[in-house]
Amino acid sequence: MTQFDVDFVRAQFPAFAEPSLQRHAFFENAGGSYACRQVIDRLGEYYRRLKLQPYYDYPASQEAGEWMDAAYLRLAEYLNVGVDELHFGPSTSQNSYVLAQALRKLLRAGDEVIVTNQDHEANNGVWRRLAADGLVIKEWQVDPQSGALDLTALDRLLGERTRLLAFSHCSNIVAQFNPVASIAAKARAVGAITVVDCVASAPHGLPDVAAMGADVVLFSLYKTFGPHLGAMVVRTPLFERLGNEAHYFNDAYARKRLVPAGPDHAQIAAARGVAEYFDALDAHHGGGAPDARPQRVRQLLRDAERPGLTRLLDYLSHRKDVRLLGPADARQRAATVACVPTRRTPQELIPALAERGIMAAAGHFYAVRLLEALGVDPQRGVLRLSFLHYTSTAEIDRLIEALEVVLGAA
Repeated sequence: MTQFDVDFVRAQFPAFAEPSLQRHAFFENAGGSYACRQVIDRLGEYYRRLKLQPYYDYPASQEAGEWMDAAYLRLAEYLNVGVDELHFGPSTSQNSYVLAQALRKLLRAGDEVIVTNQDHEANNGVWRRLAADGLVIKEWQVDPQSGALDLTALDRLLGERTRLLAFSHCSNIVAQFNPVASIAAKARAVGAITVVDCVASAPHGLPDVAAMGADVVLFSLYKTFGPHLGAMVVRTPLFERLGNEAHYFNDAYARKRLVPAGPDHAQIAAARGVAEYFDALDAHHGGGAPDARPQRVRQLLRDAERPGLTRLLDYLSHRKDVRLLGPADARQRAATVACVPTRRTPQELIPALAERGIMAAAGHFYAVRLLEALGVDPQRGVLRLSFLHYTSTAEIDRLIEALEVVLGAA
């Protein structure tokens, strides 16, 4: 099958069969996607049958542990990493905080850390706080018009004292894809660790971490059709240098060292459903060699989103009363579209859109530094419209029709 089957896709998500949601089109996916049936089914069954401590020597406990092990294994396959390199924590913000505490022990006063003003605060503030320990924080700044990061500007920041570079695959506001492999290579050439926030990009295709060449990759499972967990990949050479952030007696357990609160057994077990959904999606659309499945799924998701993204970008970029943030070319960005209306506030537009069956959001979305750099008042914020491969053509039509009404004549 070569044509994308959106009806098959939507049948995998119980939200689309939920009566209370029938009159509404969901355009705040960047804040959290719908969960796929495979995840919901696994979570429900785990709570019914296996809600106990895993890995003990009785059948239910052993099966619970097997479900958790399978989640690590199957998601590691889609991320192209070793199974022991994947860690699950309560959220990406929590994971980045714990990671910063672990990395702090490898850094010394005078060492340099490069951050951007493009990132979500989760991959920003935790590194800036290291200045209190005598580290030198350098900011890789965006272009104030486009919001893009310039690689030549990075070259001027990198040096022999650079120890860490934190940046995003794409911003949750500007949404332009950054060339992670090229950036990571520049950092590696000076011996710097790279931490890449993929929260805004992963819903549009889980990252191929090996191809990126980064030391750490973070994303949120609840934004990629799964349970409310943060996923963090720490490549083995770096992980072996990190200390234990959990209880001292858990030092020998790699999966616990960066999760001080301990794992959420049920949600980790249910996360396997994300991989099972991708398996079903790939098989329904033709399938092929298993080792090429992750790349096929990534391409399938991107290709499915591009027509709707192109239409929305064309519409917004031609309006004189809206400032579109990020590139107008759908090939350069994710399907997360932020804009600044000039005649109405973003907050005013949300209830007006809701009256017309459009679920969207307004605010700064934890990217306060980026909005300030772009000359946008974070308190006023932006209107953000985000969608995924399960969004139908009819819903895109409905969104544009609603925008035409609430924004008024162009």
